[in-house]
Amino acid sequence: MTWQQLAVDAGDVDPDALSAFFETHGALSVTLVDAADQPLFEPDPGTTPLWSATRVTGLFADDVDLTSLKQALAGRFGAALAARTVAEAVADQDWERAWLDRFQPMRFGEHLWICPAGQRPPVEPGQVLIDLDPGLAFGTGTHPTTALCLAWLDGHPPVDRQVLDFGCGSGILAIAALKLGAASVWAVDIDEQALWSSRENAARNQVAGRLLTGLPDALPAQRFDLLLANILANPLIELAPRLAGLLDPGGQLVLSGILSEQAAGVQQAYEPWFRFSPSAEQDGWVRLQAVRTQVEPQSDVGRGR
Repeated sequence: MTWQQLAVDAGDVDPDALSAFFETHGALSVTLVDAADQPLFEPDPGTTPLWSATRVTGLFADDVDLTSLKQALAGRFGAALAARTVAEAVADQDWERAWLDRFQPMRFGEHLWICPAGQRPPVEPGQVLIDLDPGLAFGTGTHPTTALCLAWLDGHPPVDRQVLDFGCGSGILAIAALKLGAASVWAVDIDEQALWSSRENAARNQVAGRLLTGLPDALPAQRFDLLLANILANPLIELAPRLAGLLDPGGQLVLSGILSEQAAGVQQAYEPWFRFSPSAEQDGWVRLQAVRTQVEPQSDVGRGR
């Protein structure tokens, strides 16, 4: 099986804006790499520094029209950027394993480490290690949206709580919640490959017995103590009534995948049901966190009933 890859040297265009563009146009993954052989010295834990010359690469299914996508790139970022994009077919296995050659163990917050499969950092007692192999699913911790969620989990361990990871990708947030003490986690996604990756990564981390996976419509008739949704702003807005109905009063909501200019719109969509605390931002991406109030949603959509 082959996939399509579209790569572009960002130049003076914000690499995160390019990354967001690819994601909103159907990219299965987005990778940012050095385009000029520039070294990066060891960053602070949880940070994601970029090079002065960054190449942004999006991976797409083989039926995506890259010609139309390049035209959309030109309309959004200019013809010069579109002209320096390179499209090619890539083998499934080449993409799946490439990240292991580039990324090292990363720490989020005070205790939580994400480790490429087989790698171990020198850590002190009490640190929580997650072995991760994302396969063909999004989510390694290197993107600010995921990093923000991991840092929140590290600071708010969901001990003995029932958790829902809505849009689970590689399962990274679900597994982090389990290793930080969650009683159980439902991990849902519209992509079967993401569900497979989540199950494989859960088994790798010895938490498979507390992980349940399925498509969104497979959710049981229950409410949760914590809901994590690291997707994109427009789906988050559309899903607001449904996600509100999946949390008990007092339950916590963590939303990510939101550009800074989108945060107010997303928060407004959830305010009928939630009380928000101050947001967090990293590299132009925002994490919202809130608590479910006693106010009932306006419909029963998404309650599993």
